[in-house]
Amino acid sequence: MTEVRARGAQLTATEATATVGTASAAPSGRRKPRHPGRHVPASRRWYKWRIWLPPAITFVLVAIVWQLLALANPYVIPTIDAIVASLLRDPQMYWVNMLVTLQEVVIGATAGILVGFLIAVVMAEFEIMERAVMPLFVVIMVTPIVAIAPALVVAFGFGMMPKYIVTALVVFFPMLVNSLAGLRDVDQRTLDVMRTLHASRWEIFRDLRFPGSMPFVFAGLRVALPLAIVGAAVAEFVAAGQQAGLGSLVTIAAAQANLPVTWASIVLLCVLGVLIVSLLALVRNRVLWWSDGETVAR
Repeated sequence: MTEVRARGAQLTATEATATVGTASAAPSGRRKPRHPGRHVPASRRWYKWRIWLPPAITFVLVAIVWQLLALANPYVIPTIDAIVASLLRDPQMYWVNMLVTLQEVVIGATAGILVGFLIAVVMAEFEIMERAVMPLFVVIMVTPIVAIAPALVVAFGFGMMPKYIVTALVVFFPMLVNSLAGLRDVDQRTLDVMRTLHASRWEIFRDLRFPGSMPFVFAGLRVALPLAIVGAAVAEFVAAGQQAGLGSLVTIAAAQANLPVTWASIVLLCVLGVLIVSLLALVRNRVLWWSDGETVAR
């Protein structure tokens, strides 16, 4: 009898030790999965489908409607297979012209964005500057860009400079307005504390205004960058001189009633815009990892 009790006590102690060892091996009471990374919850899979499925269905429906309309009106719009055939027939032509348009977008948009942001910084620091020059900028923005482009050709010649300027003018005002709103949208109590501590203008800008303005800046970029493609195409439409770029290709092909080339160039402009906006979204997610939502452009 004594031997049975001793064995029972020994088994109980062994079970307790095993229980303690198991608890220390699996902290927080959670059991580790046998195959980590292989199982994807059904809710997450459905969430991915909810993101990609609606736009995919929309594009398929648009393609079907487009093809039906093109078959019924062959002299108005080309079929999808005709557009694809045009792209495959002479890819070098489209590639060269797309690079020219991309060059205009990159140089013109970069200049317009930088100038708009720098002027917004000056206006945020000195309100008298806003009252002095903002009416002039409004007058420039409401002037049709189609009317400005020929005058720029007369002033700067038949090269690429007028197209750069037109693209910069298109992106300048959205960048200016959104940057100015972001630079002024600061926490007043934090600003008062920094002024109490005798922080300089540069320190206030570096530690408070500039970081706080980033959501507004990216909201302005979401408007300005697609407009940069529009500005580059319009500049190629109306600015005489070098006949290069997707906009010029659209103009030449439309004058020749070459519908496949016309619409293939338009499709490439759309693709270029989608790529730029997607790249901007990736950069925003990296830079504004602390932001909890999108800021609406003004």
